[in-house]
Amino acid sequence: MKKVFVAIVALFCSVTSFAQYSSGGFSLDEENLYWGVRFGVTGASLGGDLDLGMKSGMTLAGVVGLRASDSTPVFIESGLYYTERGGKKDDFRVGYNNLEIPIVVKYGIKATDEIAVLPFIGPYFSYAFSGKTKQIGENGTKESVGSFDEKKAQTGGLKRANMGFKLGCGAEYNKMYLEVGYQIGITNVCKDDNRSSHSNALFVNFGVNF
Repeated sequence: MKKVFVAIVALFCSVTSFAQYSSGGFSLDEENLYWGVRFGVTGASLGGDLDLGMKSGMTLAGVVGLRASDSTPVFIESGLYYTERGGKKDDFRVGYNNLEIPIVVKYGIKATDEIAVLPFIGPYFSYAFSGKTKQIGENGTKESVGSFDEKKAQTGGLKRANMGFKLGCGAEYNKMYLEVGYQIGITNVCKDDNRSSHSNALFVNFGVNF
């Protein structure tokens, strides 16, 4: 929790400094560069051989978007995300914490004079820096081991690096932003060559654009 708190404080300070350089709003017709913050929740799972269902987690991010065309409202958005991933089944839970960098293409659609709709798609790259797996040990008691431990984790250990694609749709109103999407992992996250599993996640993020 200390790391999450420090990240929130750092992100708040960054937003304050970004705001003085922003246009003060988001416009499909005028905006060329924008900054934003995102807070959200995820429902992550580990499919394939691990077959672990949805586990809830948190998202915290700072993003930046750049207009890619003078004639059409196409934007390239990237940023740095802290995300919680994993999966669960009964008393067995796998959790790990990621730093993630997405690179998505957004297309702006003017729904009303005040509301813009922005569908998006693009790849993401992530690296897990910590994680715990809660499992039943040999003596029948619950134990907690590192999610990346090949010898102790009953999953056979997970890889830290991952990549995939994210797609979804966002809506912006008076600086406020809301998006819903899905991430599809394409990397086999199992260290065990005899197993195959991919990390997927449904996400809902709320934030502000400057």
